[in-house]
Amino acid sequence: MMGPEGVFRVIYGKIKREWKIAFLSCFFLGLLIHMPIMLSDIPNHDGLDSMYFDQNMITSGRWFLMIACGFSSFFTIPWVIGVLGLLFLGCTGAALCELLEVRKTWAVILCSGLLVSFPALACAFAYVFTLDGYMLALLLSTLAVLFTRKFKRGYLPGAVCLAFSMGTYQAYLAFAMILSVFAILMLFAEEKNGAEGTLKSRIMGALRYLYMGVIGAGLYVVILQVLLWIQGKELAGYQGIDGMLSGSAREGGIFSTVMGMYRDFAAFSLRGNVLFQNVFSLAACILLAATAVFFLTRNRKYWKNPALLVIIVLSMLTLPFATNIILLISPSVTYHLLMRYQWVLYGIGAVAFISRAEYNTRSGVLLEWTGCLASFVLVFHYGVTDNIAYSNLEKKYEKTYAYCLRLLDRIEQTEGYYPGVPIAMVGVVGDEQFPSTDLTLSVTSNMIGMYGDNLLYRGDNYEAFIRHYLGATLNILPAEAMEEMYYAEEYVAMDSFPGENSIRMIDGVLYIKTENVMR
Repeated sequence: MMGPEGVFRVIYGKIKREWKIAFLSCFFLGLLIHMPIMLSDIPNHDGLDSMYFDQNMITSGRWFLMIACGFSSFFTIPWVIGVLGLLFLGCTGAALCELLEVRKTWAVILCSGLLVSFPALACAFAYVFTLDGYMLALLLSTLAVLFTRKFKRGYLPGAVCLAFSMGTYQAYLAFAMILSVFAILMLFAEEKNGAEGTLKSRIMGALRYLYMGVIGAGLYVVILQVLLWIQGKELAGYQGIDGMLSGSAREGGIFSTVMGMYRDFAAFSLRGNVLFQNVFSLAACILLAATAVFFLTRNRKYWKNPALLVIIVLSMLTLPFATNIILLISPSVTYHLLMRYQWVLYGIGAVAFISRAEYNTRSGVLLEWTGCLASFVLVFHYGVTDNIAYSNLEKKYEKTYAYCLRLLDRIEQTEGYYPGVPIAMVGVVGDEQFPSTDLTLSVTSNMIGMYGDNLLYRGDNYEAFIRHYLGATLNILPAEAMEEMYYAEEYVAMDSFPGENSIRMIDGVLYIKTENVMR
């Protein structure tokens, strides 16, 4: 019987060199890029309500999120959650390199760098209260494909991983689908002899990914339905989740939905202001893609094999569909950057492909350098983008703090105020009184939760911010109780804050007007 040291030595000896490099690259590059948000307590608008949140999101279909986020407790503690998230992400980086057979050190480091720097991860850090759960879901979606590729019946454990990944965050289904397409391409490109090299054998191998997806999605639905029945709940209407199983949210038919998926893919890729934002990142994207395409076209075995040629063409046509699968599941979803992490796989796939090519000529070596430097530029660009977003998020917090401090002081100085007085407030900061000072929109315009000037969008945002950061409790009435007040003559006649007549006591209710009402 071995002691702990002996066990650790055996385990460490079985870890491949590229796994170690990928894990450490993800972790330390992740710390280098995301340290500002990990060492701060800077919430976004949703974070104000999630200082303590048990993550019971069963009505949103996320039946495993409560457990996935439970490792770090249900308190919002950015450092602990961030470190756990990076540990999961490091494992994901190692799994990706094993799946895509990335062996060269430069490629392992840059694949890991793309994974931890892509701006979708910065958006996940803005929602830090769910970050560790989401990163575990990402790891599970990657393992689902890795198990399917590595083991004869790996589609069974892969299906379990996929079900639990979807039970944590459904958007990472696209991650698994794109990786499955990559794995099928690799399967048909491999040079094998005997029975394993026949077309029939390769098709049967490709079908395993379909088995994994169907079984995994079915298991996810079964567990969801059972847990909804046990808890006596139904799927919520948020983000079209209630139409997920029935397709009731789908307008215009399946053809219209699929065409919309392809249009969105092209629009985000070309005009999403994320993949590239300046001439350097644009050039890097073009060079990286062009280098990968060059090596694809110069390898004659891809074009001599008709079956492989058909698979390549079909895969290229399938990838936009797989990337936007969330729009098929829930067509009415508000599709923000947090759900678009899968786009990073195109950069990672290009780096992986370039690194696997053989370089026997001087021009080939120069092209390898081109791919290496282009991917490095992208990692640097994405890291800078993340920190611009974090800088603006911190400024949003500071401006919100200053605004709420002034507002609370005026509230407490209003004649008739007493602790617990009912307060009627519309949760929007007036644009005319407080014009935009956000300098980052050219960079952060598509980064949900990171752009703008303040954290306040609803009345309960005011209540949560003032309670958590100013130490006062306000009795703000629910939105439905303020519907009549919003159009009342007395309210319309009031000034907007910080106007002299912006806070009034009317019939025992403290009215606060923070915006001009357009008529």
